[in-house]
Amino acid sequence: MTNDKDKSGQASGGNDCNNSEETITTGSKGLLRWVEKMGNKLPHPFWLFAWICIIIVVLSAITSYFNVSAIDPATDEDVFAQNLISGESLRNFVESMVRNFAHFAPFGLVLVMLMGVSVAERSGFLTVVLRTIAFSVPKKIVLPVIFIIGACGNIGSDAGIVIVPPIAALIFSQMGLHPIAGLVAGYAGATAGFTANFLIAGTDVLLAGISTEVAEAQGLAEVSPTANWYFMIISTIMLGFAGAFIVRRFTIPRCKAFTGADHLDTEFQEHASKLKPEEKKGLKRAGFVVLFYIIIIAALVVPPGAPLRDPVEGTIVPSPFLRGLVPVLFLLFALPGYVYGKATGTIKTSNDALKFMEQGMKELSGYIVLMFIIAQFIFLFGQSNLDTILAISGAKFLQNTGIEGPLLFTLFMIIVAILNIFMGSGSAKWAVFAPIFIPMLARLEFSPAFVQLMYRIGDSITNAITPLYPYFPLLLGWISKYDKRVGIGTVISLLIPYAVILFIMWTILLFIWYAFNLPVGVGEFIYIN
Repeated sequence: MTNDKDKSGQASGGNDCNNSEETITTGSKGLLRWVEKMGNKLPHPFWLFAWICIIIVVLSAITSYFNVSAIDPATDEDVFAQNLISGESLRNFVESMVRNFAHFAPFGLVLVMLMGVSVAERSGFLTVVLRTIAFSVPKKIVLPVIFIIGACGNIGSDAGIVIVPPIAALIFSQMGLHPIAGLVAGYAGATAGFTANFLIAGTDVLLAGISTEVAEAQGLAEVSPTANWYFMIISTIMLGFAGAFIVRRFTIPRCKAFTGADHLDTEFQEHASKLKPEEKKGLKRAGFVVLFYIIIIAALVVPPGAPLRDPVEGTIVPSPFLRGLVPVLFLLFALPGYVYGKATGTIKTSNDALKFMEQGMKELSGYIVLMFIIAQFIFLFGQSNLDTILAISGAKFLQNTGIEGPLLFTLFMIIVAILNIFMGSGSAKWAVFAPIFIPMLARLEFSPAFVQLMYRIGDSITNAITPLYPYFPLLLGWISKYDKRVGIGTVISLLIPYAVILFIMWTILLFIWYAFNLPVGVGEFIYIN
């Protein structure tokens, strides 16, 4: 997200450089070098997903012919592979193709958020705010804060993945660092740290509901949304400082090879000047708008019986407020951005704000095309039942190993992390894993809350590195705005240190918790009480 005169229209949503001889590398060595080299040979993401769709269709026919199946632990019923090469499947696919695309959840979320952010950015409001933050907060604090904000972004479901990376890119550029490093760090924080938070989020409620259903069937107490809260609070802090270490040690040095890195110091000095009078005036007015808006939202959420609370239970988690957080955030960016623009002259008429939104949509053209094929991939994978069979098979394998203790914990999280590369929905995987592992580990006196906790670690850590994640093409599009030569392999190699190091750190934290038998949440311990 940079100056429109220089970068407009360059966000392709993929990376065209994969088909170019000018694909750039970061000078990495060893495994990262191999990943970078092989990944950069992959085709454009659209064609990559198209080939994956074809492979799924062929595999569905083969597995269906051999009656490949697995027993769903939740229902004790066989789940058979479904042949997608049939008249019925073809009719179903043709009838569903447009609906798959139009109803694809990340699609609308990204479009709405970007319109609001586009007004805030192009009016100059977001840049000035972030520049002020960058110069007023020590660099040692800025990097952990970015990562922590990314992790806490899951309070709004996937909203953090859309908001944090481009903001991190702007902050990095204001600090004299390459914006691609900011994009990578922000994306890693929002994906690899997805389940961590200082607050109770929708993820806590969703997983706890599944855990409770399984636990009560075993005669165990229900699992509350606060079951993992204590551990997740400390995890958020740990992720912040571990992420900052990875940024300094791996990401920033490797991004120096990208376009524009040699001009960042000059730009940094140019932005180091104090705010201009019109900028101060705009910030003051925009600040009043933000304060007034927050007061209104608080009045609609905080009081008992408020309209944005759950109409039945009267709760905030879950509630219409959290489910509708994206439009709330849209206005949080758009309103002060508009007021700032009017005060500084970057917005002269209301139509200028519309033009800013249109420019943001133009930059998403490539991403929109990619969302079409990704939506079809997810539909076909689900229709084939191969995702469910794969998850059940992985769980059964672990169950049959007979391993116990810390080694079991580690293997459990690794298998979940591997399956997460292919099966994105965390709740769908937990619906498969919970009926197997909650009873299995309950025999060893481990509580359902602790089993759920281990699952959440494995389910989060590989979000950042899988090209099958719905928001990965969006990251590629953002990066291509700064350097179109950056390939898929280079991006994945930049993200791998986050997945590996954060997994190690998270596992160590889990073992510390296990060694001292600390409470994992409100009224929840590692062992069954």
